[in-house]
Amino acid sequence: MQNNQSRLTALDALRGIAALGVVLFHYLPYYNELYGHSFDSPAFLEFGRYGVHLFFMLSGFVIFMTLERTQTAGWFGLARAFRLLPALWAGIALTFLSVHWLGPEDRAVAPVSALLNMTLLHEYLEHPHVDGAYWSLVIEATFYVWIALLFYGLKSWQRLRPVLWCWTAVSYIGVLWWKAIPEPMDFLVKDLLFVRYAPLFMSGMLLFRWHKYGKPPGTDVALLVLTIGHCLIAYKAPYNLFVLACYGVFILAASGRLNMLSRPGLLWLGSISYTLYLVHQNIGYGLITLFYQWGVPGPAGVALALAAAIALAAALHYGVEKPALRAFRLWRNYRTRTPAVSSGESA
Repeated sequence: MQNNQSRLTALDALRGIAALGVVLFHYLPYYNELYGHSFDSPAFLEFGRYGVHLFFMLSGFVIFMTLERTQTAGWFGLARAFRLLPALWAGIALTFLSVHWLGPEDRAVAPVSALLNMTLLHEYLEHPHVDGAYWSLVIEATFYVWIALLFYGLKSWQRLRPVLWCWTAVSYIGVLWWKAIPEPMDFLVKDLLFVRYAPLFMSGMLLFRWHKYGKPPGTDVALLVLTIGHCLIAYKAPYNLFVLACYGVFILAASGRLNMLSRPGLLWLGSISYTLYLVHQNIGYGLITLFYQWGVPGPAGVALALAAAIALAAALHYGVEKPALRAFRLWRNYRTRTPAVSSGESA
């Protein structure tokens, strides 16, 4: 793989494509399943639900890049918090209010559940998501905790590698005997180790190391093959083949062979992909239902909901997400220039 690019814009474009795929899945086939459309949507949009799996691959790649240039777990945690939480809190508030005003009624949650969503601990405390899409954010946050503990605790790839091998083995065992997992182990295997998805993150980490350091040793190649192959047993056909194809596209992008995707529109969509993911689902459902009530044709209502979601996501990106990141960078730069923390505590 090429290692002469510090930033691969094709991966940003892939993030935008994945986000759009998830949105179209939710607005067309999944809305039809839940509430009913007045028209048929293309069957291939069912694959859009697996755009989240591409997000997980990208997270493994990007987070390991972040870890390698962040010297302490504290700075890593702060960087992730400023990256995720301000936009998340704004998205939760907007979604909570929208659902209570526009519906759907079956998607409304109690205020205490909304507050717990802000911690991303709500699922572990058996509280519902403010937006159904937030299930993946819980997994993301859990992954960040695990990888920070492992990376900063073990302090070397040589020590981390055996742990990833064990985690991959547990992931295979977990999905093969999903219904036979003993009850005392159920929470650990399915939730804390999220064995259906962990290899997606690990493959992204391995691909980042390949991208940065060149061809890895045979043990890492074998681990990469296993983490990629996990999708064939973790998901039902033909969706497992689609995830495998996502790996192919991801590898091509990481190796610099999909630079034609680096178009302004896709890159911009990639830049707002996180905020779009935060606000699209339940707000979109409420808008689509409202447009039906107003007599707007189904396809036009979906298009209007999509436009509204993108506009709202852009507003959150420029009005919340970017200012929060800018504030963090300024504060970090100030702190790391202070003598009290100058002895190595830098990001």
